[in-house]
Amino acid sequence: MTRRKLNFDSLDEVIQEAQRLLASGYTRNGNWSLGQACRHMRLTIEANMDGYPWWMSITAPVRPLLRWLVLPKLLRGDSPAGLMTAGMFVPPDDMNDAEEIALLAEAVARFKGYQGRLYPHPGFGRLSHSEFERFHAMHAAHHLGFLA
Repeated sequence: MTRRKLNFDSLDEVIQEAQRLLASGYTRNGNWSLGQACRHMRLTIEANMDGYPWWMSITAPVRPLLRWLVLPKLLRGDSPAGLMTAGMFVPPDDMNDAEEIALLAEAVARFKGYQGRLYPHPGFGRLSHSEFERFHAMHAAHHLGFLA
């Protein structure tokens, strides 16, 4: 599986890249289409603002270790392929790319203007708004990297 090495400084760049892929067409080098990747990213961004299911807090005891060992790798774009995610974040197969990009753009706009409390990440705990933006941008770089 070939993956492009992407590095986004902001979520705006994520939307720009998704729109570019939509306009130019893309080759799928991973498991998900553009629409599926956008749905997945949107759901994770929304969970920061709306909350995660209670059962995801079972990872709380290992958060310090994950934050120390894994988070720095993710933030520098060294995210491993093939990690499992919770079923609620797995998109169905029949996603419309354009619709999902538009919904992701709405979630990004909401996130950028969000003034409320952000919920802790199940694996990494509490992060500042800017740290979460960096996390989500690099998360998107991972997924969009599989589309060329």
